[in-house]
Amino acid sequence: MKFMKDKKILVVGLGMIGASYAKKLREHGLYVGGISARQSTIDYALENGVIDSGSIEVTSDYVKRFDIIISALYPKLFIEWVKNYQQFFKSGAILTDTTGVKCSVLYEIQSFLRKDVELIGAHPMAGREVSGIESMDTGIFEGANYLITPTDANTPEAVETARKIGEMLGFKSISVLSPEEHDEMIAFLSQLTHCIAVSLMCCKDSTHLVDYTGDSFRDLTRIANINEKMWPELFMMNRSELLEQMNLFEKEFSKLRKAVEDRDVQTIREMLILSTSRRKQFNR
Repeated sequence: MKFMKDKKILVVGLGMIGASYAKKLREHGLYVGGISARQSTIDYALENGVIDSGSIEVTSDYVKRFDIIISALYPKLFIEWVKNYQQFFKSGAILTDTTGVKCSVLYEIQSFLRKDVELIGAHPMAGREVSGIESMDTGIFEGANYLITPTDANTPEAVETARKIGEMLGFKSISVLSPEEHDEMIAFLSQLTHCIAVSLMCCKDSTHLVDYTGDSFRDLTRIANINEKMWPELFMMNRSELLEQMNLFEKEFSKLRKAVEDRDVQTIREMLILSTSRRKQFNR
């Protein structure tokens, strides 16, 4: 990775994703710094070889040392962090992120970001239903997808930097799409599926069902173990797209419900055949 060998990288937010980023990038021989709100997190990161240096304070002397800044903060906090500290960024620095929504984040930051600094959006489609630096796992990137979401404000160099980061992290597939395409896709693939899993867990008291359930219910509701602080923020920041996908799901669910109600076996079979055919694409 000659393109990146002399770059110093700062990871802001050393939770599960941020720490996993930091440790994997450091394994490639890069100098990696970290910022966290807790000294205990910095201490853990240093003791376990996650970062080369760390700080709980955001100072000019520290931040200006880095060529690339990766934010692993929640979306709103990311926006506020850039507003508050962009004066400390090194001229020519490239800023990227891990947030699950793009339009409401990228366009807002780019509207006030310094002209000598560039933000390129990125989204690792990897994670677990756990949090904190102790849960870091560089293996989550293997076989996963990485999305780059440039806007008209981005240069080819920034897109290439994001691509190189994705390659070093070990993602299987790296795709480039617009922020609008990203938010529509993520509303369906991620946000809607989390809503369905949450609804399943909320619609019936499952405490007495745990001894009876099979893999289907466990698999379908795995993501119902959800961060109640982050996900409402994601839902609201992508509200219009999520509502569109909810409408799409309700339409198909209503169709299936009516088929069951009307004893319309043919429609049920047709939906099952289509479902099976489309699901096979994910078995590769």
